[in-house]
Amino acid sequence: MTDSPRTRLYDELLLESRRCMAAYVLFNQAVADHLGLHPTDVQCLSLLTAEPEPLTVRQIADMTGLTTGSATRLVDRLQRGGYVVREPDEQDRRRVLVAPVPDRVARVAAVWDDLFPAWQALLDGHTEDELKVITRHMREAHDLSHAQMRHLRSRPKPD
Repeated sequence: MTDSPRTRLYDELLLESRRCMAAYVLFNQAVADHLGLHPTDVQCLSLLTAEPEPLTVRQIADMTGLTTGSATRLVDRLQRGGYVVREPDEQDRRRVLVAPVPDRVARVAAVWDDLFPAWQALLDGHTEDELKVITRHMREAHDLSHAQMRHLRSRPKPD
């Protein structure tokens, strides 16, 4: 394989992607530690508050890649902390929905509000076209991550 400019860019992008993903995992851990939560709980709250409607535990499991048992324990922790409530589904009384508690979730939002200006400053250095590319990339990376998670879960674990 030649050492073309594109190959060098791929190599650099792969290195920076690894560093960025690791930094985000560590950042998420720091946020969780600050709030006294588990890192998965912080991400679940983020996903729950991004949804327009409450979700079932099965939907949370599907969204996070957790088993339904693990998702149930996650929801149990969030409920004990006052971050979510379980409520009957008005459309199907057999189902239970998990809904964020706005007052309690505001505690998490306050941390993000404190950190947001630095992220905004980072984005302010980009043109609108660059922001569109970044947004498209993030959306595609999200979809690819979920496909890769499904792929990994379908394979046997290495020895």
